[in-house]
Amino acid sequence: MRIQELPIPENLKTHLEKDGITELYPPQIDCVKAGLFEGNNLTISIPTASGKTLVAEMAMHATAAKGGRSLYIVPLRALASEKYGEFSGKDLKVGIATGDLDRRDEYLGRNDIIIATSEKVDSLLRNTAPWLQEITLLVVDEAHLIDSEHRGATLEMVITKLRALNPTMQIIALTATVGNPEVLAGWLNAKTITSDWRPVDLREGIYLKGKLYFNDDEIPIAQTDKNDDTNLCLDTVEHGGQCLVFVSSRKNAEGFAKRCAKALSCDNPELDAIADELKKVAETEMGQTLAACVRRGAAFHHAGMKRQQRHLVEQGFRDRHIKVISSTPTLAAGLNLPARRVIIRDYLRFKAGEGMVPIPVREYRQMAGRAGRPRLDPSGEAVLIAKSEEQIEGLFFEYIEAPAEDVTSRLDSEDMLTGHVLSLIATNFVKSEEDLISFLEKTFYVWLSKESEYLGTVVQRSLEFLFTAGMVTELNGRLAATNYGSLVSRLYIHPHSAEIITTTMEEHSSAKSFSSVGLVHLLCTTPDMHTLYVKKNDLGVLEKYFFEHEEEIWAQCRYDEMEDFYRSLKTAMLLDDWMGEKGEDTICSRYGIGPGDIYNVVDGINWLLHSAVRLAGLAAPDIREQVTETALQVRHGVKANLIPLVKLKGIGRVRARRLFDNGITSPDAIRTAGISKISRIIGRKTAENIFRELEGRDNAGQKGTAGESGFRHLKRKKKSETEFSSDITDESEDEDKTKKRSGQVSLFEF
Repeated sequence: MRIQELPIPENLKTHLEKDGITELYPPQIDCVKAGLFEGNNLTISIPTASGKTLVAEMAMHATAAKGGRSLYIVPLRALASEKYGEFSGKDLKVGIATGDLDRRDEYLGRNDIIIATSEKVDSLLRNTAPWLQEITLLVVDEAHLIDSEHRGATLEMVITKLRALNPTMQIIALTATVGNPEVLAGWLNAKTITSDWRPVDLREGIYLKGKLYFNDDEIPIAQTDKNDDTNLCLDTVEHGGQCLVFVSSRKNAEGFAKRCAKALSCDNPELDAIADELKKVAETEMGQTLAACVRRGAAFHHAGMKRQQRHLVEQGFRDRHIKVISSTPTLAAGLNLPARRVIIRDYLRFKAGEGMVPIPVREYRQMAGRAGRPRLDPSGEAVLIAKSEEQIEGLFFEYIEAPAEDVTSRLDSEDMLTGHVLSLIATNFVKSEEDLISFLEKTFYVWLSKESEYLGTVVQRSLEFLFTAGMVTELNGRLAATNYGSLVSRLYIHPHSAEIITTTMEEHSSAKSFSSVGLVHLLCTTPDMHTLYVKKNDLGVLEKYFFEHEEEIWAQCRYDEMEDFYRSLKTAMLLDDWMGEKGEDTICSRYGIGPGDIYNVVDGINWLLHSAVRLAGLAAPDIREQVTETALQVRHGVKANLIPLVKLKGIGRVRARRLFDNGITSPDAIRTAGISKISRIIGRKTAENIFRELEGRDNAGQKGTAGESGFRHLKRKKKSETEFSSDITDESEDEDKTKKRSGQVSLFEF
């Protein structure tokens, strides 16, 4: 079936033909025949690189041509950015939303295609973004993640809510190969498209002692190195291919990249250019190591790296300059980086309480699916490394020949369900307990289990907590959220987190008893905060820190929760160092993490601090100013005396400290010093921007002057969708002025 025959806009046909796409793949033809352009719901479960995204893109363009609007849900921010680039520039308005979790982002409704993570869509629903009622096509990418332990319940609730809002909306679910696609399709009232077809043949085999075993073949591999994984990579590169090597940990990824780089020793000016760029952003030993590896043709990739480092590695691999990437399984979760040979070296992974356990078949298939570059490779190879002859048959049976696991629901968790119950009540999706049960009966959980009795028990326990916490009230059988409950729902934090924060802040509501360390550690104990892993040799340092700050620590330590307490304490200790202006290299070395981990910890606590500022307005107004100051310290990684300086655009923790150490302690001091002196301290271009901003501030304060609007324009800075709002004291909602446990109701009618 040719592209020109399809009922899609002519401009999309032109773009596709420019990209060399003139005919559909067989699974794509199946989708068209199943009613893709007639509005039918589809569940598409086909191998990686078989064209699922193009099917969705064609449907979105056809929807826009009819005046409709599409929402494209992805699991990861990085994948959202990738899809945004892929869909942009094709004559449709494309928007992306992954950032602030308490904004309505009404401007997104002006786009034909909106790309967002499931968590962002959930927050938009909680903040009653009106354009969500206008969605006519919903695309769910990586839909099999509905059974993800961490994000599955949210994805399931988002789909259920959107179906309730838009009953006639078309749904296209894109999923990896799963064991029960027809069950997921049944819930979505969708037709199932399954296929084993791939644009590049995939050969799956086992490597042992110099030989690569396929079902129908046996290939010798030259033994030029003492390590099996390195020999497989060298063989691939020698024959003009690239390799992805999946290992179980960051340490293993970095270690393999160093070994492989030494064996490769590529000499390429393009690699030198990438390495030089990596060195510019390398503030840690890990960054220097990455640059050195890339210079020789290898790289590693994991979540502990900075976003810019990951981007440079990914682009270098796409451009075929970097020959080998060793990675944790995060790379297989959606990023489009195909390679001729994929090596799944570590198929056992440590799991707390269970030790080393095999990875799921579905995860193996996600990794193996990266093998084979369309139009570049005659075939792709996915290789498992055996340690003995006895393992060969077992690996064939357990992975290569095994069916993928079934998807299931994660909505049976009381911990996960409580927040969703609150959001349903706060947004007026449901008005009574009967409505609530009726709504939940439309979920995948009930469809799958065919019973709702257990779910009803969990809902009852969730409601009891919300009543006790003062987030929800019931009058004559009508459920309603209090101002406190509505705020918690919009802030998109777990109700248990909110209760921990407000209750403890009430206990320390005197400005004299405020402790920034106490607040930060408190937030690290909440369910919303991901904390650092604690090693045995950390315990001595953590105990010393605790005893030094015991009077400042707000959260209580319980014997049965010692491990969680130590994890929260280690994370708070890192943040204390960050606020104390310790350098990235020092922090990474002290805590055994990467620079990307610092960003992740700060990113996570920033939202909780923003929420704490808002909640302090209800629970502890006397310490709101101190909470706000702590939030600014953490956001910028500075001591309190630098806050006036870092509020200026372009001045971060390093430039602010440089100015302060030169006696420039405030914006007024900058004005007094003059642009020449400031330029000598932080550079001419930055200084000019700062003085332009200060001039804009001065003139913006003169009401009625002819230049006012122009200077205000100079002050504006367009925010990235992935950035948090810098205005953490926003009081656009008046619920902050009402006491926390007020019984007043704030409802939104859809």
